Parts: sequence; structure tokens; C-alpha cells
Amino acid sequence: MKKIIAVLVLSFMFIVVKAQETDNKKMNVVFILADDLGWADVTLYGKTKLYETPNLERLAARGIMFTRAYAASPLCSPTRASILTGQTPARTGITSPAAHQPKVELKASVPSKAAPDSKSVACKPVTRLDTIIPTLGKLLKADGYNTAHFGKWHLGREPYTPLQHGFHVDIPHWPGPGPAGSFVAPWKYPNFKANYENEHIEDRMADEAINWLRSIDLNEPFFMNYWQFSVHAPFDAKESLIKYYQTKIDFTDLQHSPTYAAMVHSLDQAVGRLLDEIDRLGISDRTAIVFFSDNGGNMYNGIRETTQSGEEFITEPTSNRPLRGGKATIYEGGTRVPCIVAWPKITEAGTTSDVMIQSTDFYPTILNQLGIQFPKKHKIDGVDITKALQGENQDRGPIITYFPHQPKIPNWLPPSVSVHQGDWKLIRVFYNGKDFAHQYFLYNLKQDIGELHNLAEKHPEKVKQLDAIIEAHLQDANAVLPIINPTFDQEKYHPETVGIQKGGLRVAKRIDRTKN
Repeated sequence: MKKIIAVLVLSFMFIVVKAQETDNKKMNVVFILADDLGWADVTLYGKTKLYETPNLERLAARGIMFTRAYAASPLCSPTRASILTGQTPARTGITSPAAHQPKVELKASVPSKAAPDSKSVACKPVTRLDTIIPTLGKLLKADGYNTAHFGKWHLGREPYTPLQHGFHVDIPHWPGPGPAGSFVAPWKYPNFKANYENEHIEDRMADEAINWLRSIDLNEPFFMNYWQFSVHAPFDAKESLIKYYQTKIDFTDLQHSPTYAAMVHSLDQAVGRLLDEIDRLGISDRTAIVFFSDNGGNMYNGIRETTQSGEEFITEPTSNRPLRGGKATIYEGGTRVPCIVAWPKITEAGTTSDVMIQSTDFYPTILNQLGIQFPKKHKIDGVDITKALQGENQDRGPIITYFPHQPKIPNWLPPSVSVHQGDWKLIRVFYNGKDFAHQYFLYNLKQDIGELHNLAEKHPEKVKQLDAIIEAHLQDANAVLPIINPTFDQEKYHPETVGIQKGGLRVAKRIDRTKN
């Protein structure tokens, strides 16, 4: 009996020691970032009948899904920088995706004049993520993490690549705004070739991420950026998936592109493969997973499509309804994005949160949860959202979206900035009012999610209060701001064209995969 008791005691102690070892191991972090995936492009929110995202549903069943998650910008590079720095585009100066351009600009600027039909002068953005910034990659690497970046970067070519921002590995080491040439091989990456004919880049990125996980010592913590190329242009997908979605097309539904649906499908499959491998390796209980998108869905490029019967048509990639606008607009469709966080011992499986969060919040939240000190002399605009992750109500304060540009797509505005506070949203359009005063649009999103009814005249005090929040942030961030256009010509000004796409539907080039 004594021997049995001794064995039981030793067994219990062994279990306790093993449990303590597991508890003492640092949490792994996987950050999955989709490119141009809209809030209505996933099945999570019940807004799509066409697209299929079962693996995102599977991830959501493990953690918490946010209904009011916002990218820091309606375009990709500014949001990507906000995740890595915890700072808004107003502070970083990265306000549009110009990082693939050859000229290096580390300070934002504003030209002296604009075309005579514009009341304001749009800003010129920073074109590289400066390597002096203490990015998440650098901080986690310094804390002993294995770090790797897979997929799209778009924050600068050498010497501003992931390798200079704290990542041991960067595949495919590509500085462009989207995949090189196409999603389906043959690709055009200079030093990264397909393993087989018609290989899909998202399949390959999943392979590379999985192989990396298998190659590292899992007793040491890791930080993986899995930043997908999907679903950015060029609009190209597996033919088998396109044919499958051709059978599901309903032209009464605003989402009716079989190619785009196929692209969403491949994005979701890659997420599923990564989840499978994390489970297989037995590390899911110590691996935090974030899924986010860098901006809203693209609703202005055109895709040449074919129906199941062979009839050709041209359509927008997607629709963000019921949200207004989409990628490259400051309306909700441009910045409200899908978000899931599955963080062991913090998030409760299968929960939903209506707490408003922003991409800047991941920086302080990750650092705090990993026990890594905030860097000195680095202003952080994001807020630790641990309470929200735990399912509690949390007022993280107002969020600012700074977009001093005017790409002329549907629902565009001249250079603008917005603030969300509670159910209210205020948009300031720089110098676009009478006598170059700012123009304002005020919406109550709880009552008007589609931003159809401007309440600025009815609630002047609310406009004043929210505009003061905007002004305080722009001043604190030392933001470079638009100026009044000194060459403005009233006769050439056509306010009725604001919000109207210039040049009609832009047709994206389809990839001919029969040519090698």
C-alpha cells in the first residue's frame, strides 16, 4: 500500500511539474492578416450568402469575435504599420500605400498646390516604415522569440523589409502591393519559384509557414506574421473553385463574383491548414491567434467573369453592404473589418464582443500579455484591450482615422479625418465647406449603420465635441495636414462629382494561366 501511495504521489508531482512547465512557457503569437477582406466578406456576421469561410467560423468558435473592429486606415500599408507600431497613420505619416515606390520618404509632406478643382491639397505620405521604430517584431525577437513573416509586407524594400524589423525569416521577401503577377503560378517573384504547375500562392504560404513551425524548437516561443496576399488584386483564383462558385451565382445578390468568392475560399483554406498544424503540434493551448483585415473590401475594380452557361459579364469584386463605401473610403465599409482573437486563458470560446477596437490596440495588448515592457520614447496610440478579450465591456476611448487623400472611387471624399466615439462618428473634410471652412458629416451608427443621414446641423454641440478630439490627436501626433489650395478655381469646382468614381468601372486584368 505504501508503494502504491508513493507511486501516486510521484505521479501527481510529475503532473504538477509538467503543468507548471507549460504555464511558465511563454505564449506563442500568430497574427493572420487578410488583405482587402471586407466585414461582409465572411460568414461571421451573416452578411454574405455566397462566400464560404468555415475555417474562420472554426477559429471564432475557439475565441472571441469582434463586431466593431476597425483598421487604422481604409488602405493597407497604414494599417500594417499601425499593427507593428501601435501608432495611428497621423503619427507614423504612413497614410497611403506607397511603400513599393522607389523614392524613400521618411517624413510626410504637403505640396504647395493642387489641381484647381480641389479646395485642399492632399498630403504626400511616408513611404517606408522607419527601422528606428521599435516594432513588434523587434521587441519579441529581443525577448527570445523565434520570428517569421510570411506573405505580403508592403512597408518597404531593403533596407526596410521584415528582416530589418525583427523577423528572422521573410518569405517570399516581396515588397510589392500584392502577389507578384498572379495568385496562381507562374509567378513573378525574383527569387521564389513555384513547386508545381498552377501552384496557388496562398497554398504555398501555408506550406512555408507549416514547414517553419516544424523546423523550430517549440520549447522556445515564436511570433508568426502570416499576412495573406488574399484577396487583393490581381483577381485570379483556382479554376476548380471558380467553376464551383459559378454554380452559386445569384445576380440579385450584390456579391456575385465567382472569382472573388474563390479567392475568399483559398484564404479560408489556408487559415484552416494553419489551425490544423497548430493542433497537430500540440501547441494550441499556448498559441494566441489573431485574425484581422487591413481594410474593407474592394468595390471599385472590375473583374471579367463568365457564368456557368458561358455568358461573360464584368462586376465589382464585392459589396460591403450594409456598410457604405469600401477600400480607400473613410466610410464604414473602408475601415470596419472582420476580427477574431483566440487567446488561451483569456478569451472564452465562441463569444462575441461589440466593444469598439482598432488595429493600433494589438501592439500594447500583445506586449502586456507577454510581459514585455513598452519601449521608452515611443508614443503608443493603441489601448490594451484585455478586458474586451475577456468578454467585459471596455471603453477604449475614441478612435481616429486619418486619410488625407482622395482616390476617386465610389463614395470618395476629399482629404478627411474621422473619429468614432460610442455610437457617434464624425467626419471632417478639410476646407471643403463655405469659405474654406471644414465640412462635417455626423452619423449615429447604431441608428444608421449605412451612414445615410448627416446629423451635423441637428447636433452642432456633438460636432464641436468630436472635432475637438480630432484636433487634439492631430496636434499630439504632430501630423502633416492638408492645406487650402492656393490655386483653387471656383469655376472648375464640381462638388456634384464628389463620391462618383472617375472613369467608370476599372477592369482588372485576368491572368492567362495557359501561357508559361
